[in-house]
Amino acid sequence: MSQDNTIDYFLKTCWQTVANKYNVIASQFGFTQAAGYILINIHKEGASVSQIANATGVKTTSLSRVLNNLEALGFIYREVNASDKRSVKVYLTPLGVEKRTLAKDVVRNFNEFLESRIPEEERVQLIQSLQKINTLAATYQLDKEEKAKDIRC
Repeated sequence: MSQDNTIDYFLKTCWQTVANKYNVIASQFGFTQAAGYILINIHKEGASVSQIANATGVKTTSLSRVLNNLEALGFIYREVNASDKRSVKVYLTPLGVEKRTLAKDVVRNFNEFLESRIPEEERVQLIQSLQKINTLAATYQLDKEEKAKDIRC
């Protein structure tokens, strides 16, 4: 099987193209695609670090680095919970709210661009297929015969 005819190859290359496009656009506004997604997921009432990690799929080590950068840029601030010192909530500064609005506009505009060029029937089928792949990937386990083959190789 050739790498360039597998489902995961096309998923990966497509997402890399989208992420790279978002990074190019986001860099014009002084942040990255990952930072934009994080800003979008911080609401008025704030968000815990674990909520942000779950919503964005960013690993906690990477998330910590991005949050530090966002704080240094003046986009966010953190508050420790007075009753539970281990709990920290992240809030947007006024500048962060502006950048969040920009990030949302970029995502909205890009999706409008895609939707205007992909017929609705194709979009519905694509979304259904991606949801199915996501479910299958989450439940996939290597069976015992495949594990045994890997050990012998």
